[in-house]
Amino acid sequence: MKINVVFNKEIPAYSNVLKNLEEILIKKHVEFHSFDIDNMQKYGDFTFVIGGDGTLLKSARFYAGTPVLGINLGRLGFLAQAGADEIERAVDNVLNDKYSTEERIMLESGVSIALNDFVIKGCMLSRTSKFYLEINDKFVCDYIADGLIISTPTGSTAYGLSAGGPVLYPSLDALVIVPVCPHTLNARPLVVPSDEKIVIKTSDKLLSVAVDGIDTTECVKEISIKKSDKKALLAFINDDSFYSVLRNKLHWGISP
Repeated sequence: MKINVVFNKEIPAYSNVLKNLEEILIKKHVEFHSFDIDNMQKYGDFTFVIGGDGTLLKSARFYAGTPVLGINLGRLGFLAQAGADEIERAVDNVLNDKYSTEERIMLESGVSIALNDFVIKGCMLSRTSKFYLEINDKFVCDYIADGLIISTPTGSTAYGLSAGGPVLYPSLDALVIVPVCPHTLNARPLVVPSDEKIVIKTSDKLLSVAVDGIDTTECVKEISIKKSDKKALLAFINDDSFYSVLRNKLHWGISP
């Protein structure tokens, strides 16, 4: 097995964790190559990611189809499976094939791919915008809102959840459309099949797009989003169910 090790040097604690992981891989005679998150290359057939959820999202997109396992140094680490004190156990599980994987659908718009979501807002961020929603070339509705979130099931526990959207089980083949602060009480999140083609247009302003939380520089009049042919492949070394992760990391269903 050849291993990719991806790290985020913007996180202060990364160097000690990276050194520890590299020493463990050397001790176990594993071929590996370490890459900064901004300089990843296709090398191995398994990837360890040192950082937070943002680092894991970017790595999972880049290494689509290759198992990716996160070592969490971020705040929440919703997608990460191991802590900094569990590195050797994680390596042993991977080398002994004692891990599971889950395919996660991704979205694409042009050359951009998202594992969590596309967030569409007006280029004038201080003002609301009017959004026209079309699905499969048919007009659905319009929104006056601060933005629209087009989310995968993986991303349903991210910005979409904060904006009032539903939690989707990760393996569902569906997408969520969530308005951000709509100026009407009857604008509700919408769950649609994942093979729908979603188009958002505007009449009076240009639209900006953020891909998995990263703003793009381009402003456009129309955005077309569909399910990507590529899938992320997340690796898991624990037997925790999705519901236990919700309880433990989002405190879901726990009485005050």
